[in-house]
Amino acid sequence: MAITTIPHRRDVIKDIKNRGGLVAAVLPIHYSRALLRAFDIFPIELWGPPKVDVSLGGAHLQSYVCSIVHNALSFLKMGELNVASLILIPHTCDSLQGLTSVLMDMIKPEQTIFPLYLPRGQREEDVVFLVDELQALYAHFSDFTGKYPTNEELLTAIKREELSDLLLLKLHKNRQQMGLSNIDFYRLVRSREYLSAEHFAALAENALQVTGETAGGIPVILSGILPEPMKMLDVISKMKGQVVADDLACCGRRLYQPGTSREPFRRMAERIIYAPPDPTRGNSIAERAEYLIEMARNSGAKGIIFYEVKFCEPELFDLPNLRNCLKEQGLASINIEVDINNLLPHQIATRIGAFLEMLDS
Repeated sequence: MAITTIPHRRDVIKDIKNRGGLVAAVLPIHYSRALLRAFDIFPIELWGPPKVDVSLGGAHLQSYVCSIVHNALSFLKMGELNVASLILIPHTCDSLQGLTSVLMDMIKPEQTIFPLYLPRGQREEDVVFLVDELQALYAHFSDFTGKYPTNEELLTAIKREELSDLLLLKLHKNRQQMGLSNIDFYRLVRSREYLSAEHFAALAENALQVTGETAGGIPVILSGILPEPMKMLDVISKMKGQVVADDLACCGRRLYQPGTSREPFRRMAERIIYAPPDPTRGNSIAERAEYLIEMARNSGAKGIIFYEVKFCEPELFDLPNLRNCLKEQGLASINIEVDINNLLPHQIATRIGAFLEMLDS
């Protein structure tokens, strides 16, 4: 598959605007794409992005806030979010909640800010809480757009996203037979962050029809928030490593299963709550360790690269105990911390190379 067939994010936004559509800038991690699309609002996710003038955001944030939040605010201050009519901020962590407050109480951008509070558990009361949150968001979107999608229209939007997510899951399962390099595979699956469900489904179906030489190399799992700068994926390839599965917040932790409820808000809530384990949704270290060990067993991975964003509290709080649990089960790991705005230092490439060499010995 030619990786050039993946449209650029800017072209996708331009096409939406040319058709008179509304764009929502959506910050990490979990939200319902279907709810936005039911109102003809197209979500474009904002994971940073890297390579921006961080001094613009730095004037409003503490230095120990992660680079994803710093960059997102800087991107807004640069005027790069002027194409968005609204900004949706899930309460993923304290830093993103803080960003919501800074935007709503101090900066007050021209875009309307919509927070989304997420429960930290998988109990029935957590489902009820998220159903209430999604219904409140529905009411806000109705006020904003003047539209009132019916339950059937909501279910249609949900099923469209479920189909696309099933294809995303299939891409993850078939990754070793597709003949894509590490970086090309993640360019493909991360296009889900900005393509519509219909567009991504067509792209995924096309990619799944192409088979190539089975990817070789030292098999590893990649864990963390996101693989930025993306050059790190090339570094893994050059060091003869192959990412065979991931526990990334932007990818593997969002392999949502299809729902079963005929009640649309409950179905949207359950899909998020029963997604793979994620520290930002309150899953325990034991649950995460069990999930990662099972992932390694199924994929043949020899070790895990924890590729973390500096100052990411939900990730870094778990890491010492999580790595100890994995070590007790014979699964080696390495922890690397990065600022997504920086170039990849040679020191990190050296550490990745040494880790892969150790796994191969």
